[in-house]
Amino acid sequence: MDIVLLEDVKALGKKGQIVKVNDGYARNFILPKKLGIEATTKNLNDLKLQKANEAKVLAEQLDAAKELAAKIGELSITLSIRAGEGGRAFGSVSGKEISQAIKSQLSMDIDKKKLVLPEPLKTFGSHEVPIKLHKEVTAKLIVKVVES
Repeated sequence: MDIVLLEDVKALGKKGQIVKVNDGYARNFILPKKLGIEATTKNLNDLKLQKANEAKVLAEQLDAAKELAAKIGELSITLSIRAGEGGRAFGSVSGKEISQAIKSQLSMDIDKKKLVLPEPLKTFGSHEVPIKLHKEVTAKLIVKVVES
């Protein structure tokens, strides 16, 4: 029986492949666990339509991410931290604080996990913080750290 795999199956094949398996293996393992479907012309056409729709959705998400990146690139936020002895920063600005400032100052909801911040900001001045909006789109936000 020919089966189109819907998931990767160890020692059988990858998702999307058409494989030939024994009828019993297909009826008792592959089909009940929804790991694949029978390779009929109707099912193959349905899969082609589904893949086309998925590609369309991914393209729309990419376009939306590019628009948001362009909007974010023009904006900046300001955060204040206390100054210690000699005008040095006392403390730091973390991704969580930046995310909260984006929400309060720009009315945008950006998850702190999307901020690419290798370490907290510990100096005063302007910093460029990359924001990973999509696997192909990264926006740069200007974060101004000032003395309070």
